[in-house]
Parts: sequence; structure tokens; C-alpha cells
Amino acid sequence: MLSHQASDPKRKSLHGHWSSRMAFILAVTGSAVGLGNIWKFPYIAGQNGGGAFVLVYLICVVVIGMPVMMSEILIGRRGRRNPVATMALLGQEEGGSTRWRWVGGMGVVAGILILSYYSVIAGWTLAYVVKSATGVFAGASAAAVSEQFNGFTGDWRLVALCHTLFMSLSVFVVARGVERGLEQAVRFMVPALLILMLVLLGYSINSGYFDEGVAFMFTPDFDRLTWGSVLAALGQAFFTLSIGMGAIMAYGAYLPEETSITGASAAVVTADTSIAILAGLAIFPLVFANDLNPADGPGLVFDTLPLAFGQMAGGTFFSTIFFILLSFAAWTSAIGLMEPAVAWIVERFNKTRAQATIATGFLIWFVGMGSVLSFNVLSDVRFLAGTIFDNVDYLTSNIMLPLGGLLIVIFAGWVMCRNSTADELHGSGGLFKTWRILARFVAPIGILIVLINAVR
Repeated sequence: MLSHQASDPKRKSLHGHWSSRMAFILAVTGSAVGLGNIWKFPYIAGQNGGGAFVLVYLICVVVIGMPVMMSEILIGRRGRRNPVATMALLGQEEGGSTRWRWVGGMGVVAGILILSYYSVIAGWTLAYVVKSATGVFAGASAAAVSEQFNGFTGDWRLVALCHTLFMSLSVFVVARGVERGLEQAVRFMVPALLILMLVLLGYSINSGYFDEGVAFMFTPDFDRLTWGSVLAALGQAFFTLSIGMGAIMAYGAYLPEETSITGASAAVVTADTSIAILAGLAIFPLVFANDLNPADGPGLVFDTLPLAFGQMAGGTFFSTIFFILLSFAAWTSAIGLMEPAVAWIVERFNKTRAQATIATGFLIWFVGMGSVLSFNVLSDVRFLAGTIFDNVDYLTSNIMLPLGGLLIVIFAGWVMCRNSTADELHGSGGLFKTWRILARFVAPIGILIVLINAVR
């Protein structure tokens, strides 16, 4: 095995490098922190009993998510190419087979599919920034807020316009490259996102129902915990950490050699999980303060919360802040989801970055129109998991991401030789041994158990 060839300094990324460790952490945190934390985590926790789900989610993040993230970063840095080329290259060097490229390919496809519907929801956040700022929800009744939501999602032209606007913003950033585009964007948006989240948390603490929100999130109700809940927790861990979809591998390809993968991964996981928890602590007290249902599903943020904000002092201001926060979170994640496909097109077809980004953006926009129409024109077209939107969400979150993560961690733990992984993780001490045990045994077994129960 060519255990040191991949660390040859001659192997460099064709797309540039992060200027610092902090830039990488901000970029990966930005990719990880998104609608999955602020839009999806609260309503999934609400649907699965609150505290019990949160506990399982945290276990999945630490025991499975962390080793998979480390594996994906080390593979990306060692290959220094797009996920498809990296898996083919290292598969040949470490295991004598280029068939591993299909794992990278699945990650690229998963990113495209996720962003296709993610962009639609992100477009909603842009529309709701305007609605909030113009005082649409101030003093509005539940019926009026619901009418706003149904009227907006029922107008496919308006939803498509917002979807188009959001994809255009994402294309603009990614086309500018690693340092001028991705890095500059996350240096501003990630700190801004955290500040906005803390402002909302302070508002929620003063709602008078903060204790109820804390109790709901941290008091386990195991009677409501099912295998479906465990699958949802694992899928949510993969979704919020952006693992299994090629984004982290692509970002890892731009990571300087001297940066500690273990330290960077721990920082990202801590930041991402903290924001998911903060989102729940900011949202659930407002829900309880207005006697609303925390299990309201995808409409929790767009239907339930505007009602809560509309009944509170300063609600117009804080509602606007909240949806700006959502927009920033979605934007930083979207550029991470686009990057693997863009890098692949640049390297595979020798296109400029601008050309590759526009082509990728158009493909994602086109596929996303299926999700746009799922809420209106094609809302009655249901199969398997439900609408087109429901099926893409289920396929990516519950099947493709866990399967991709499983194959990535197996590759890093079993196919790559010990010297190669030790070289990338800078040592062979206790932390490396712990990662190796988790990557070789604990994470694969945990993912397999949940996947088997998902397809039974």
C-alpha cells in the first residue's frame, strides 16, 4: 500500500486551500449548521417525544457522527480531489480498486438531491423575512397566519421565484471560489448566525415559558421512542453535520496539512450540536407560551412560530431577526452542498469554476421544481413516503446519508492502512485509537442496525 503517497506535497487541491484552521472550522460549521438545526431539529424532536429523541440524537452525534466526520475529512485531505476522484484514487492506492468512486458519486448525488428541496424551504425563509419586516404577522390570528402559509405555498409561481432567488445567491458565492467566495461568506455569516441565535434565545428566556421548553427538551419520554425515532435521530445527526453527502470530503480537500482533523472535527460537532440545542431552547418556549403544538411538523417554523411572534411585544422585530437567521443558516449550508458537484465538473470536464457552478445550480433548480410543485399543483400526487418532497427527503436523510456514512467509515477504518490514517490524524495515541475503534466497529454496527430497521 502506498501509505504516504497521498500526503506527497506535490498532490495539491486544484481549487485552492483554506487560509487558516479557523476558516475551515467556520466553513464546515456553516455547511453543517443550517435548516436541519433550526427548521428540522425542533419539529422532529417535537414529533418524537422531546427529551428521549434529543438524548438519542446526542449519542448518535458523538458515537457515530464524530468518527464519520473525521473519516470524511481525512479522506478528503489525503485525496485532494473532488469526492468521486478522491475515492477512486485512494481506493486504487489503498485497496487496489477504483470502484470506491461510486461512494463519492453517491455523495455528490445526495448533495444535489438535498439542495433541490432544501433550496425550496430556504426560499420560504426569504419570503418570510419580507412578511415579518412588513408586519404581516403582528396581532394576526391563527387562521390568518395559516392562510398566509397556505396561500404562499399554494402559489407555485411565488414559491418557484423564491427558490430561484435562493439558488442564484448560492451560485454567486460558490462561483467565486474557495477563498474569495466560500471563505469570505462564512467569515461573516457564521458569527452573524450565532449572534442572531443568542438574541432570540434571550427573547425566549423572557417569554415566561422557558422552564417548560427546557423540560420538554431534556426530560426523556421513552414511551414515545420507536425505531422510527432512532432512525430519525441518526438521519438528523447526518443531516445536521453534513456528513455522507460529499460536502465535508470536498472541504477536507482544501484543508492545510498542519491542521488537526480531530480538533477541527470536535469544534464543528460542538458548534453544530450547540446551535441545534439552542434552536430548540429558543423555539419551544415560544410555542408553549402560545399554547401551540411542538409536533406541528415542517410547518412549525412557518405556521406556528409566526403566530407566536405576532402575539408578543416586539414580535415584528424578532420575527424578522429569526427569518434572517434561517436564511443565513440555509445559505451557508447550500454552498457546502453545491461544492462537491462543482469540484467534480471542474476536474472531470475541465470547465471553469463559473461554468461548473452555473451548470450545477441549474440542475439543482430544475430538480427542485418537483418539490416546489409538491406543495400545490402536485400535492395530491403521492407514492411511497408521500409527495415528491417527502420522498426526496426520506431517501436522502434516511437512506443515502447513513449508507454513504457507513461506506466512508468502513473505507477509512478497514480499507485504508493504519499508517495512512495515523498520518492524517497526526499520531497514534489515545485519540487515534479511540477513533479507530469507533470507525471500525461502533459506528458501522450502529448505522447498520438502524438501516436494517429502516428497510424492514
